[in-house]
Amino acid sequence: MRKGNIALAQRQNQSRLPFWQAMSRLSVLIVDDFDPWRRFVADLLERADDEFAYTFATDGLEAVRKAVELRPDVIVMDIALPWLNGIEAARQIRRLIPESRILFMSSLADPEVVRAALRAGGRGYVLKSDAHGSLLRGMGAVLLGRFFLSSSLTDLATS
Repeated sequence: MRKGNIALAQRQNQSRLPFWQAMSRLSVLIVDDFDPWRRFVADLLERADDEFAYTFATDGLEAVRKAVELRPDVIVMDIALPWLNGIEAARQIRRLIPESRILFMSSLADPEVVRAALRAGGRGYVLKSDAHGSLLRGMGAVLLGRFFLSSSLTDLATS
């Protein structure tokens, strides 16, 4: 588990406890098979005012396994994933952990894909092209139990 914005001394003093018990920080599972996007999300979290703990999954099967094992506060998940796509992974995660909060982040802007992602249990959808300005706001909305769509997708909300 990587930790964003947490002092080295804190990490060393708490290193014997599982992260979720050692500190009350928001935990994020970042699911994307493309390393530059995983790093982009991690960098956003590290620069945020809030403190986050994050870990990565690179495919849908790993996402389901880590979601069950770690029970993160929010899951940021791509759609196009190897082994198990993000929509099916979300269905499985929501079946196993109904309270999970999933925010999709994808380059796919097709209205049918967005609707399928939300029907599968996603609480929000951020286009990768909007991620810099929308991802943290989307995570905040999802954490508060609200739905969130990228500003580029607002036409979907009315259809």
